[in-house]
Amino acid sequence: MNLILHLLVDAAVIFGLAYIMPQVDVKNFGTALLIAVLLGLLNFFVGWIIRFPLNLVTFFLLTGIIRIVVTAILLKLIDKLMDSFTIVGFWPALVIALAVAVAGMLIDRSAPNEVMVESTYEALLGLAKLRIG
Repeated sequence: MNLILHLLVDAAVIFGLAYIMPQVDVKNFGTALLIAVLLGLLNFFVGWIIRFPLNLVTFFLLTGIIRIVVTAILLKLIDKLMDSFTIVGFWPALVIALAVAVAGMLIDRSAPNEVMVESTYEALLGLAKLRIG
């Protein structure tokens, strides 16, 4: 479920920024969703190959910045692969990568974790015991 939410939010961020920024052109929301899927797949399969040497050079001190730069590079690669998606220049790709990273961080922070689920379950059990007893 979290993956679907990430893909939809990433597509919405990409589509929204394409509407705001004149340097970015996305044909429709379906294209933005395809871009989000491709970005996720490329980050999973290729991104770590690019990130690891850069993180070694910076002694893993700039991991977040490197992840954003690599995402921008992957967005430019997707731009070259697709005709219905255009980014003019590297700075707009960096802005989109930063926005996608912020949106992903907000989703991850708001998603329920195991402790929240267990505490809610225990609270519901306590309420059930109070009503019964």
